[in-house]
Amino acid sequence: MRLRVEFTTEPFDLDEAPEHAVVAREVVQGAELDEVDVGPFGNTAEGESDAVLTAVDALLRKSLAAGATRVSLQVNVVREGGDA
Repeated sequence: MRLRVEFTTEPFDLDEAPEHAVVAREVVQGAELDEVDVGPFGNTAEGESDAVLTAVDALLRKSLAAGATRVSLQVNVVREGGDA
């Protein structure tokens, strides 16, 4: 099964990426995922379910430890053809 996760971490800082945001991005960029797209207002990653769930666990633990006060995420099953 393939999954897509979309996430943001808070609090926001438009002048400089906070440590928790940097940590979250590093987690997904270092994970064994097929697609990763990071941006200032949201991030997405896609891959096989085990890899995505492992990355989500690390993302939550590490970003909260780095000062995030909220992590919003959505996980979708990706159907054949790429539609969630």
